[in-house]
Amino acid sequence: MVVKVYGPDYPSPKRALVCLIEKGVEFETVGVDLFKGEHKAPEYLKLQPFRSLPVVQDGDYTLFESRAIIRYYAEKYKDQRTELLGKTIEERGLVEQWLEVEAHNFHPPIYDLVLKIVYGPFIGLTPDPKQLKESEDKLCQVLDIYEERLSKSKYLAGDFFSLADLSHLPFTQYLVGKMGKEYLIRDRKHVSGWWDDISSRPSWKKVLELWPGLY
Repeated sequence: MVVKVYGPDYPSPKRALVCLIEKGVEFETVGVDLFKGEHKAPEYLKLQPFRSLPVVQDGDYTLFESRAIIRYYAEKYKDQRTELLGKTIEERGLVEQWLEVEAHNFHPPIYDLVLKIVYGPFIGLTPDPKQLKESEDKLCQVLDIYEERLSKSKYLAGDFFSLADLSHLPFTQYLVGKMGKEYLIRDRKHVSGWWDDISSRPSWKKVLELWPGLY
């Protein structure tokens, strides 16, 4: 059975897409238009009761939450193509650590910026400059820690590309694109080099080509 990924035009599902491409797993996509409320449709709620994206269907198996999905496929196809979890238990620990950092430290402020700047105009929101600055300041604090970390290792979990790096791709792309905040990356030498590296991977380029979304 071909894997189905719901909502490819939005950022979080792109985590699943790039992971599947890195692993060489065949998949197809199913469009979900959030602006039309398709995530609230009864059929969709049977798959994802919290009305969010993404969802994957793999035969009779259904899974939601993007980081759970990428962990699942990285483990399921551990010996296929790119190793995304590390080769030792210690490397795996660091991958998990930085995935948690991405989810709990990096994601909240960048999500707030993306929601207000990129998606806000579509839903009638006028961003509050004070709130935007607060989120940007929080993001800068995280990126300063990344700069220190990346001065010592090529990637976040070590000298190998992993889920910890991959998980940053969808939302960071907004900074260097539609949001016009590329300076947040370029002002930090090691973060800048890291971004150039991970964003130039063929898997991510393919995602951007096929599902550009609002980038």
